[in-house]
Amino acid sequence: MLMRPRRKTALPDHIEIDADGAPLRIRLRADPRARRYLLRLPADYSGPVLTVPGGGNLARAERFARQHVDWLLERLEKRPEHIALRPGDLVPLRGCDHRIAATGKLRGLVQTRTTDMPELLVPGAEDHIPRKLTTWLKAEAKADLVRATHHHAGRIGKDIAGLTVRDTKSRWGSCASNGKLSFSWRLVLAPPEILDYVAAHEVAHLREMNHSARFWRLCEELAPQTPEARKWLKENGARLHGYG
Repeated sequence: MLMRPRRKTALPDHIEIDADGAPLRIRLRADPRARRYLLRLPADYSGPVLTVPGGGNLARAERFARQHVDWLLERLEKRPEHIALRPGDLVPLRGCDHRIAATGKLRGLVQTRTTDMPELLVPGAEDHIPRKLTTWLKAEAKADLVRATHHHAGRIGKDIAGLTVRDTKSRWGSCASNGKLSFSWRLVLAPPEILDYVAAHEVAHLREMNHSARFWRLCEELAPQTPEARKWLKENGARLHGYG
């Protein structure tokens, strides 16, 4: 008599483990190509994710999570606060803190107002303010990046095929082989010299599609602040992902 192979039990979408007496929810992500279990904190503040490799199972996933709960709690404690972009929140537009304020009007454009504490005046219903402000910040980021990239591209005699801003999590910018550039909109939250460095970095890839010594020399020719900007992003980049 032939025995049917036992069907593998599907993983649930999440598990909960005890973390200092409180339940901690961890999403599960099955990846048949993965070779090991991997616990990480996505930059979008969506909560911990545990990758389960091919051949893994729920019991091993729970055991792995419990073994690394102290590591996870330490990372969560050190993580910057999440700022939802609501009235009263502070947002560092071009590196300068601005307080978000509702105009009380249903229509109109987002505006800045310079006072002792600079403000971002946002129209619309209060629950729509985060979306409206994010849309405005993306437009401001694109305008700044278009100016910076075209300036640097002109210096090296290269053309830009296109530029987009996105909600990227793992990189601040990218350059495709066809000359199209892409950037994180959150660069508009950094000081201008940081955005300028990232723009120069991606433009430099139009000539050097690598990270060779020649590439870094070109990058520093375009943006002499490159070493300081790289250090700033390493120390402060995670904080920018806490907005929105």
